[in-house]
Amino acid sequence: MEKIYGQFDLETIEKLADIVGRKELSELTISDGDKTITIKGKKCLPPPPPMAAAPVIASAPAPAESAPAKSEDFGGNIVKSPIVGTYYQSPSPDKPPFVKVGDKVKKGDVIMIIESMKLMNEIQSDFDGVVDRILVSDGQAVEYDQPIMIIK
Repeated sequence: MEKIYGQFDLETIEKLADIVGRKELSELTISDGDKTITIKGKKCLPPPPPMAAAPVIASAPAPAESAPAKSEDFGGNIVKSPIVGTYYQSPSPDKPPFVKVGDKVKKGDVIMIIESMKLMNEIQSDFDGVVDRILVSDGQAVEYDQPIMIIK
C-alpha cells in the first residue's frame, strides 16, 4: 500500500515532480477540491525589477482609464521583452554583446536575443538613440512585457 501525503498518493507526487523537472518549471500547484499540492523546481525565476507601476512602450497607447508609468519615468524609451524566455546580450558566449550602455542604436538594429522554447529570437530596437541602461543580466529569465533596457 502506498503512503499518502496530505491526501495525495506518492505516485501522483512523483508524476508532478517529473513534470516540473522535464518542463523546467519553477513551480506547479494542483488543486482537487479541498486538496492542494505545490511542487517547487530547482529553477526559480528572479523577481521582476522594482517599479512604481507597469511602464508603457512609447509607441503603444495606454488606455485612458489607467495611469501606468510613462517612458519619461525611466528617462527614455523602454525596450520590453516581447516573449517569455532567457535574455542573452550576445549571439554566443564568445562573441561581443549586441549593445552596451553608451552604444548608439538605430530602429531595426538587433539589440538582444530572447531564447524561448529552444529558439533564438533576435530582438530589434524600436527606437533610435543611445543605450542608457540594461535592466537584466545576461542569461536571466525574463517575462513577457518585462522592461529589458532604456534607450534615450
